[in-house]
Amino acid sequence: MPKKSSLSIGDLEAGFPNYCRALRTLVAQGNDQETIRKTLCWDYLDRLHNSLPRDYRSPVELMARYRSSLQPSRAE
Repeated sequence: MPKKSSLSIGDLEAGFPNYCRALRTLVAQGNDQETIRKTLCWDYLDRLHNSLPRDYRSPVELMARYRSSLQPSRAE
């Protein structure tokens, strides 16, 4: 059976906001990194970062940012 054609970089770029939203949702739901790494949004974000690293952050960095944004800020 032939492999399905993969998304082009242009297609991935067009979907970037949706992949970030999906990753943010997975983080907010409390999924661990191993589970999140198995998702399509992770794969697509990773492919974008590897293809255009100056334009797109790695999914590891995005996940860390989303996790830190969920932490209550300490007002002193």
